[in-house]
Amino acid sequence: MTDKTALTPATHTTPPAAFSHGVKKGNLLQVAGQVGFLPAAEGQAPTPAGPTLREQTLQTLANVKAVLEEGGASWDDAMMIRVYLTDVAHFAELNEIYDAYFEEQGLKQAPAARTTVYVGLPPGLLIEIDALAVLS
Repeated sequence: MTDKTALTPATHTTPPAAFSHGVKKGNLLQVAGQVGFLPAAEGQAPTPAGPTLREQTLQTLANVKAVLEEGGASWDDAMMIRVYLTDVAHFAELNEIYDAYFEEQGLKQAPAARTTVYVGLPPGLLIEIDALAVLS
C-alpha cells in the first residue's frame, strides 16, 4: 500500500486545524482549498493579497500551484479545479482572470475540468480554489 504524504510549501503557513495544504498518495495529489494569502512571513498572521478579486485570484492560483509543485505536479497534471466564490456577481470577472492566467501558463494539454460554487468565507476573502491532480 502506498503511503500518504502531507504537503506544505515553504510559502505556506501551518494549517490552523488538522488538515494538510495538499496530500499525495500514489499518483494522486489533492490540493486543499487555498485562498489569496501572501507568502508566509515568520511571526505574522496570514495577509490577503489585496481587496480585489483579481489580486486574490492570482495569489490563490499561485498558492495552488505551489502545492502542486511541492508534490511534483504541474497545472498540466490537474484534472479537476473547484472554485469557491463569495459573490455570484464575480463570476464573469473570475472567468476573464482565470482564462488569462492559464493562457499565460501555456498549458500543453486540455484544460482541467472546473466547478464553481458560491460559499461563505472569512471576512475579506473572496475566493478559494482546490485542485485534484494525477501524476503520470
